[in-house]
Amino acid sequence: MEDLFRLHTADIPVFVFRAIMNALSIFIIVRLIYYPRHKNNDFVFTFFLFNAANFIICLFLSTSKFEMGFAFGLFAIFSIIRYRTVTVHIREMGYFFIAVALAMMNALATPDLLLILGNLLLLGLVWALDRQKNLVHESHQEILYERIDLISPEKRPELIADLKARTGINFHRVDIERVDFFRDTVRLRAHYFTHHAEGTRDHVLDDDD
Repeated sequence: MEDLFRLHTADIPVFVFRAIMNALSIFIIVRLIYYPRHKNNDFVFTFFLFNAANFIICLFLSTSKFEMGFAFGLFAIFSIIRYRTVTVHIREMGYFFIAVALAMMNALATPDLLLILGNLLLLGLVWALDRQKNLVHESHQEILYERIDLISPEKRPELIADLKARTGINFHRVDIERVDFFRDTVRLRAHYFTHHAEGTRDHVLDDDD
C-alpha cells in the first residue's frame, strides 16, 4: 500500500501538467475562438463537458490493459453521438471532434515538448480555419411561387429579378422542383451566396462583394 501511495504521489505532477494543458487548450478553442464568433451557450457547455469527461476517463484507463484500443473505441462512440432534439451543424460537429481529440491526446500522449506543439498546432488550425472570411458558400431557399408564367427558360432572368425584388436576396440561380398546374404554383429552389453555410447566421452577398 505504501509503494502504491508513492507511485500515485509521483504521478501527481504529470497529472497536473496534463490537466493544465488540456484545460488551457479547450478554454482557448471554446471560449476565445468558438463563442465570440458563434454565441451558442449550449455548445459551449457540451464541448467543455465532453472534453473533461474524455480526459478523465482516458487518463484513468491509460495504465490498464485496454490502453489505446479502448480509448479509440470510446472516442468512436462519443464521435457518433447525435442530438435528436436539435440539428447539430457540421461546424459544431467539427468543434466537438476537436474537443474529444484534445482530451485523448493530452491524457495519453507523452507529456513532453511534442505534446505542447501538438496542442499549439490544433489551436492554430482552429483559429485560422474558423476565420476564413474569403470563402463563399452557396445556400438556397425553398420558395412556393405563384407566377407560373415565368418558369420557362427564356424568362428565367425575369423570374430571378422578381424574386430579388420581393425578398431582397441576391439570387443568382433558380431550379424548378415541382410544378402544380392545378393550383398554378411552382416550387423553386433559389440559390444565393453567403459567407456561412446554411443553419448559421448567413450574410447575403451583394453584387459589390
